[in-house]
Amino acid sequence: MRLNILIGGKAGQGINKVSEIVSRVLADEGYFTFNYRDYPSLIRGGHNFNVLCVSDKRVGSVDSVVDVIVALDENTLKVHEKDLKKGGLVISFDIFKEDLGRNLNIALAGALCSVLGIEEKVLGEVVKQELGDAAVGAVNIGYKSQSKDKCIACLEKLNNKIKIKSGSVAVAEGAVNSGIDLYVAYPMTPATGVMNSLAGTLEHGKVFQAENEIAVVNIGLGASFAGKRVVVGSSGGGFDLMTEGMSFQGISEIPLVVYLAARPGPGTGVPTYTTQGDLDIALRAGHGEFPRVVIAPGDPVECVEKTNEAFYLAEKFRTLSIILSDKHLAESEFSFDNSSHKPIRVEIKRDLPGKKIVKASSYEHDKFGNTTEDAEITKKSADARMKKYEDIKKECKKLEMIKIFGKGKNLIIGWGSTKGVILDAMEGMDVRFLQVLYMKPLSDEIKKEIISTGKCGGKVVIVENNVTGQLGRLIREKTGIKIENRILKYDGRPFWCDELRERLRGVLG
Repeated sequence: MRLNILIGGKAGQGINKVSEIVSRVLADEGYFTFNYRDYPSLIRGGHNFNVLCVSDKRVGSVDSVVDVIVALDENTLKVHEKDLKKGGLVISFDIFKEDLGRNLNIALAGALCSVLGIEEKVLGEVVKQELGDAAVGAVNIGYKSQSKDKCIACLEKLNNKIKIKSGSVAVAEGAVNSGIDLYVAYPMTPATGVMNSLAGTLEHGKVFQAENEIAVVNIGLGASFAGKRVVVGSSGGGFDLMTEGMSFQGISEIPLVVYLAARPGPGTGVPTYTTQGDLDIALRAGHGEFPRVVIAPGDPVECVEKTNEAFYLAEKFRTLSIILSDKHLAESEFSFDNSSHKPIRVEIKRDLPGKKIVKASSYEHDKFGNTTEDAEITKKSADARMKKYEDIKKECKKLEMIKIFGKGKNLIIGWGSTKGVILDAMEGMDVRFLQVLYMKPLSDEIKKEIISTGKCGGKVVIVENNVTGQLGRLIREKTGIKIENRILKYDGRPFWCDELRERLRGVLG
């Protein structure tokens, strides 16, 4: 069972609240959901919509066509009427005679739950907890607007224990599990969700909004130098401003964790939409040559785990760890029924100011931290930095650098937020999916999987949300293998499940 429900209206009409409440109700009833958010860079007005996919099994994407449209305004009907399946249902703002004001969205949630076969009291309890008694009356009005024979799906309660979480909330949770002392950022969509989540979780003063991203990275380095566990966060434009500080990290070896949530560029680009276009800068940002770790989780469960690993590796090897996300992963809401992760931590064993004299400089330096231009020391230091990369790779092999799903003849390779849609789209196909979690260092197993696929007569397909196939280029650089079959999308939107399925069929036959 898989239903796609589109909820649309103007910014400020409570579209996200409808989706949140309905998702929570469905989770309480044992159903999996995936909630995609689509909105322009406007605070009020315009056209916003969410697509909520509900299923009785794991789901990680939405389709381009929908079963139900919930319209908070007339424009939603005009824009999305073409997306409604034949025989689909429309629940519109104009079905109510009463002026519901701010509770229009709750009344429509009531109408939606009615046609899904969910009892009124179940929704009423959630609304009461979220919004208070005053909004419960709108639930009743919504239910009464739908006839009892109008059920599009009579959802019976299931035994699944479902949790719902966004990528942003999960990264924040991973940071807390790692013992974070400070989060520093300047607000930038879509990275701001982590800052907001941590601000509501950590003690006062542990989340700091600096005046710009140059200040952010330098505050982060200063706090880490003093022995604190720190994360700094931004999107592409802010990350660009941090690159000099990251290069400083490379030579000073002050541990630093960076959260990079991508959105379409170049420049300001399409600021409220999604892309996987920032892999290249994550891999190479900063002048000079120095080691780093780049990790790209694909869902909230991995966000928790891999954020923790980023902290662990940064402190153990005194290196730069980058957590690479994007708008689709950060702001979509995923559901899952089980997750267990025992946080890994490393004790801070480096010398700290206050206990002894410690120097950190952006200049090349000797073992005491004194500035030098000596040729022998310069070469020796460069060799030591590169040797550290080999040590990092050896340590990462103990962690989960890739995952493989399925046992088919053909191979799909993807990373980050494409994980959910690939798993959904590949169902029933003769394929397996190789998810790359560690971009730097890159797993040697990737080359083995590609070669074994070719020997079996299978095809290799890479799926990415960017223009040039950046992971494909990275694989070619590290393995010498060029992957000819590429499925790319770069209009600011994620892959829709039905769209990707058709494109895969076109490539694989």
